[in-house]
Amino acid sequence: MQVESFSAARSRFAVLILCSGALLAAVAGCHRPPAPDVMATVNGKEILSSDLEKYYKASLGDNPQQPSTEQAEIVRLNILRQMIDDEILQQRAAKFNLTASDEDVNAKLTEWKAPYTQEEFDKQLKQRNMTLDDFKRDLRRSLTTTKLLNKEIESKINITDAEIGNYYNSHKADFNFIEPRYNLARIVVTNAPSPQTTNLQNNKASGDADAKKKIQALRNKLENSEDFGSVAMNFSEDKDTASNGGDMGFVLESQLRSDQEVYNAICKLRPGQFTDVLPIVDGASHRTIGYAIYKLISREPAGQRELSDPRVQQAIHQLLHEGHKQQLQNAYLEMLHDDAKVHNYLADQILKEGAR
Repeated sequence: MQVESFSAARSRFAVLILCSGALLAAVAGCHRPPAPDVMATVNGKEILSSDLEKYYKASLGDNPQQPSTEQAEIVRLNILRQMIDDEILQQRAAKFNLTASDEDVNAKLTEWKAPYTQEEFDKQLKQRNMTLDDFKRDLRRSLTTTKLLNKEIESKINITDAEIGNYYNSHKADFNFIEPRYNLARIVVTNAPSPQTTNLQNNKASGDADAKKKIQALRNKLENSEDFGSVAMNFSEDKDTASNGGDMGFVLESQLRSDQEVYNAICKLRPGQFTDVLPIVDGASHRTIGYAIYKLISREPAGQRELSDPRVQQAIHQLLHEGHKQQLQNAYLEMLHDDAKVHNYLADQILKEGAR
């Protein structure tokens, strides 16, 4: 057996120490703090402060009153959380090859620009502190999310006749109407800034003048026989109804009478017709806060509705579908969060500064 000399052993040990040091340095390099402009990372993908600030400034619109430092940080944290959620969904969609194509994006861009002249469209981008590339990027991400949720959520929802029957039997009294009610849909445009939009086009009026122009442009689209539901989903700013094509469900006559101008306008309609542009007035301040167009889907008299009524079945189906959809989407996003490696550096910074 050949015995290793002391000098050879010492040399080999020195090499081993050098290699170990290099390995430790490489590992330490993987955990270096991020650059100052990195607000968060999602599975290693960086979310930059420049992008966060664009969305933050867009959320302020043309409101002359600036939020306090604390309020501004709360808004930034909320927007960043939405950006993190969106990035998680985008990465998931890419895994399934569901990223929206250039053709999808260009078609949506053409649809979005339809109510505006080129000058008005450019003004919209400027008010949102966005370039055309920024806007197309947001369109692509929105379309991609829709494709992903259609595959992962919508395709898995199956409402059976048994579920509809069970719901009706448990809620039969809900279908015994003591007064007439109106199935309505509406398109809303507000004149106040909002931290986020809820329509497919990510479209928000920036002030009262812009709100008036936008709602009139949307009514012109309706006059040109464009589908009310499609216009609502793409452009309405009502967070509660935009995703449902503006459908408000059924409104009792007594509730409708609380706004006499709206009630009078709707009473003149036949099913399928829509109103002129009507102001939305804040009950406390009596200030106009936006504008709306209402569509009468149906008008129903008082009395018991039976399960055999197609309208009852449709209403229950929609209610159960939306409940399942919301439940599955919430669970799906939580699952994706669990699987993702997320670090929110803005939250770290705020906590560090607050602890001083």
